[in-house]
Amino acid sequence: MALEMRDRCERCGSTALPQDAAARICSYECTFCVPCSDLMRNTCPNCGGELVARPRRAPAPTTA
Repeated sequence: MALEMRDRCERCGSTALPQDAAARICSYECTFCVPCSDLMRNTCPNCGGELVARPRRAPAPTTA
């Protein structure tokens, strides 16, 4: 099962988070930008879980 790669910070909503961007997630995949995560002391406001670096996906290969 793949992670749901959300494209917006759930706190500020204005930070775009493409798949290759630095972001923080909890075990429920709540997603936050790094500045918001830092302000929340790396604790998810939804579940109280730890926010950790979200893995980045490699760009999809292009076909010629």
